[in-house]
Amino acid sequence: MIEIKYFGAVAEKTKCSFEKIASCELSLQDLLQDLEEKYRFESISFSVAVNQKILPKEADYKLQTSDIVALLPPFAGG
Repeated sequence: MIEIKYFGAVAEKTKCSFEKIASCELSLQDLLQDLEEKYRFESISFSVAVNQKILPKEADYKLQTSDIVALLPPFAGG
C-alpha cells in the first residue's frame, strides 16, 4: 500500500487528510496525474515529498509499496 497524505488547500480540495492505494510499478508522475484527474487541483500550488524528502513533481521516481507521499502547501518564511 502507498499512503498519500494531504495538507492545507490540497486536503480541503480532497476532503480527506490521507488515503491509501494498492499499487505496484507506479511512478510518481503517474500518481500525480491520477490524483489530478480525480480531484482537479486546478491552480492549487503544492510540493511533493516521498518518505519525507521533497522531490520535483517531474521526478522519475518509481514508488514502492511502503512509500508515503505527501502533498504539501507552499512554505512561508518567518
